[in-house]
Amino acid sequence: MRKERLIVPVVVALAVVWAVAQYLASLLFERELVRALVDLEARGEMVMERSEVERGWLSSSGVVHISPVLGDGWRLELSYAARHGVFSTRIEGDAHPYAGTRQLRLFGDWLPSSPPRWHARYQTLGRTLEGSIQLAPFLISQGPRELDFRGGQLSFGGQQGDWRLRARLQPWRLTDGVATLDSGPVSLESRYAYTAGAHHFTQLDLLRIDQLAWQQPGLELEAHELLYRSRMQLDDSELRVDSELTLGEVLAAEQVLLSGRVAMEVSRINADALREALAGLRREAAQARELAPRELLARLEPELLATLIDSPRLDLTEVNLESPMLGLAVRGDGSLFFDPRRLDELSPARLDDEAERARWLARLDGDFTWREVPAVISLWLGLPLGTQDLEIDVIRGEVRVNGRPMPPLWQ
Repeated sequence: MRKERLIVPVVVALAVVWAVAQYLASLLFERELVRALVDLEARGEMVMERSEVERGWLSSSGVVHISPVLGDGWRLELSYAARHGVFSTRIEGDAHPYAGTRQLRLFGDWLPSSPPRWHARYQTLGRTLEGSIQLAPFLISQGPRELDFRGGQLSFGGQQGDWRLRARLQPWRLTDGVATLDSGPVSLESRYAYTAGAHHFTQLDLLRIDQLAWQQPGLELEAHELLYRSRMQLDDSELRVDSELTLGEVLAAEQVLLSGRVAMEVSRINADALREALAGLRREAAQARELAPRELLARLEPELLATLIDSPRLDLTEVNLESPMLGLAVRGDGSLFFDPRRLDELSPARLDDEAERARWLARLDGDFTWREVPAVISLWLGLPLGTQDLEIDVIRGEVRVNGRPMPPLWQ
């Protein structure tokens, strides 16, 4: 009898524990979703919003709207329906991309097919999310233009403060009259790690294109093994971007036109000023006003100029390019600096004016060394035939080669 009397309290206790765990699971999912959207928006590049939100213990649903901070060139709507469990939440929904100023639906207005579905699972205890989306093949025709896309897959995952994206696209073809561009397969790996509010962040990207081919009457170019690596880092003092482009082979008429590697770094972009500029950009976007680019630049001019106060620099850490077809090779390195004194004399909003562009160019100083320069280049520049290296100096925007003013290359 005593055991039978314990059954009811035990069942009630288990039900209470399950209900509390279920409630906490739904609460954690909602909190992590909001935090992720806020953190992604803090980058300053996109606007993240939600609508049609319904929250519950057993299920939740809504629509996430993603759009650029400026312009209306595209928009993405992700509908989601989440079924909460004590240890994990299953999520699925549709992806609705819109494009152009008229915001036409890619699937529906342009393509007579249903939008792609996406699936994910959120682990309550680990607070991690893993998901994927399958991209179905499609064909778009508009007059002489045609895009033949053969499908692909995107996978994403991570947790608050550390997200990963992997994409794999099958070969696709773009046709425009008699010209065609073939690409693929294409793969992208990206990782984004950040602190709260994206005050600090590091983004790593690796883009690989196995093959790229351009064909038109009288011209055929084919590239193999194109690889682009990038590391973007924002810390307390600066924004720094390291990038590297590797060209396996670029062929023309079945001969190697170009191959090699270029590595560069942009640094000394003032971090605090950049954060202020991005915050100002978000404020202007929130006003929902149509501003011309020049007017927008004028409004953000103080913040944009402040990003230059630490004398930004561009370093070409390695240039190693070779063209067997032309018998040329470029091997060297160099740096370019921006003079930040008297920034109030400059105006980003007036860069379309020739005199203003000249003032900006006059702020550039730097040098580049081209080692083992081909003789034909020396002759072209009017230098002695035995010249081994080119010392290219930039002094207040003026280019000098081996101490001489840069001769006009085209007359």
